[in-house]
Amino acid sequence: MSELDAEDLKIITLARSTRARAGAAEGAAVRDETGRTYAAGPVDLPSLKLTALQVAVAMAVSSGAEDLEAAAVVTEDEAPDIAAVRDLGPKAPVLVAGPDGSVRTVLRG
Repeated sequence: MSELDAEDLKIITLARSTRARAGAAEGAAVRDETGRTYAAGPVDLPSLKLTALQVAVAMAVSSGAEDLEAAAVVTEDEAPDIAAVRDLGPKAPVLVAGPDGSVRTVLRG
């Protein structure tokens, strides 16, 4: 894997921190076209179930984002659902990292 830039490391760190703080199975962070970042954990309510990536994308959209530069998800899941990322940022790379922050793969549009 090629060297990650500081901005990509930042969203991985935000995703890891959110996961740890919430005690959740996953954490995610996205960076919009202006460089703003949004970090989130999953939502698991009787009437609403969202992945961490879905929540992070929803936060970006509700704040006025029109595109994503990148996304990161920290999870043990080998194949996370990235449909919400693709809806807003079809070309955004999705960094999939393990709980220790090591990037396992980069999913590209």
